[in-house]
Amino acid sequence: MKFLLDTHTFIWWVTDDPQLSPIARDTIANPNNTILFSVINGWEIVIKQGTGKLTLPEPAETYIPSRITANRFIILPVNLSHILQVASLPSLHRDPFDRLLVAQSQIENIPIISVDQYIIQYPVNVIW
Repeated sequence: MKFLLDTHTFIWWVTDDPQLSPIARDTIANPNNTILFSVINGWEIVIKQGTGKLTLPEPAETYIPSRITANRFIILPVNLSHILQVASLPSLHRDPFDRLLVAQSQIENIPIISVDQYIIQYPVNVIW
């Protein structure tokens, strides 16, 4: 089965953060699952590192690809259909990164692994 990572989920997974729920951890670790890393996740990480809101052990441009490869995550590109889906979303969440992840989850019909209390208010399957 396919699953989409929220950005915090990716960071918590690659840093072995205890905030990651056991269900989320088991879902990502299951070799029968395909875990998708959205281009949006990468964009959000780069922005947050650049503004000082996120500290990484190395530059995002090397950190992100190395962690994607090491974990065998699949990159999910952003398509026009994803962007247009955002227009149909209610304004429950103001974060543009998360709104686009919700749109991707809907269009691709895949659950999103997230603890975000705003994301769970959308009609998407959330794993946590």
